[in-house]
Amino acid sequence: MTPTTTKSASPILVIIAFATVYIVWGSTYFFIQMAIHGIPPLLMGAMRFVTAGTLVLIWCAIKGEKLFNRSSIVPTAITGILLLCGGNGAVIWVEQKLPSAMVAILVSAAPIWFVLLDRQNWSVNFKSRSTVAGLIIGFAGVILLFGEQLGGIFADGSVASKLPGMLLLILGSISWSSGSLFAKHHPTEGSGAVNVAWQMIIAGLLFLPGSFLNHEFDHLNLSQVPIKAWGALSYLVVFGSIAAYSAYVWLLQVRPATQVSTYAYVNPVIAVILGMFFAHEHVSLLQISGLVIILGSVLLINLSKYRKTKNETAIEAEQISVNTDGALQECVK
Repeated sequence: MTPTTTKSASPILVIIAFATVYIVWGSTYFFIQMAIHGIPPLLMGAMRFVTAGTLVLIWCAIKGEKLFNRSSIVPTAITGILLLCGGNGAVIWVEQKLPSAMVAILVSAAPIWFVLLDRQNWSVNFKSRSTVAGLIIGFAGVILLFGEQLGGIFADGSVASKLPGMLLLILGSISWSSGSLFAKHHPTEGSGAVNVAWQMIIAGLLFLPGSFLNHEFDHLNLSQVPIKAWGALSYLVVFGSIAAYSAYVWLLQVRPATQVSTYAYVNPVIAVILGMFFAHEHVSLLQISGLVIILGSVLLINLSKYRKTKNETAIEAEQISVNTDGALQECVK
């Protein structure tokens, strides 16, 4: 849950934290694809989240925090399933057939689903011209992206292999947005780090049945997994699932939430750059145009939030000024 107040922090630490969230989360698409080239996708997800969650839980135990809260286990499990199994799981599965840059571009439309599914704030969101315009333009950008992909699919006859993955990615984005909204409206008690650890562990364990059903253990030989895949998995555990998320949570405490949310705009750009330079992935000008349109729509959706924050800050400053003037007048009397 986003804190309503912000604390002072070193500008250098803020810059480092932003850089960590921007670069690391943007690079995870590239490293997911690298990891699943040597480790079966669902097994990789299980290994990543169980390992990361266990490490965080051990750290919490060393700090003396309470590791289990009965009232929080159900909402924690639901959040972990929607975010990590549904949202991240779709990304892991789809990256077997779609380029990481394209996956990142499609995932960047998730904030649009966030607004559409946030029923409790419909009366606010849909009264905002910038929000409505952002939704319309955002869907136009998604259609632009899908238009070229669908055209290529029908041209080469590969509808069966690509379209299901794209549809699964949409469902994954909806699951991620739903999990975010559930976590927002169902806050949990206890340590935030402990709750995040259990989210990862529960989600990771739920990847295992899917891995068995997908027969990923039938011909698995861990000794033949490339070092590059192990390195990518280690990166996802340490940096993607621990460091970047910790930086993100800390930023929410010291900077406005709207400013922290800009990671959603920068991550796809980082993923596209990495995919182009290191995986030699092709991204057309039309797809880049779609990316720009989608990111522009997200900015429009958040425009009203920026204005609201600015107005609230001005009101608070005015109230402080009035209170100060009143106190000075009392002192003069």
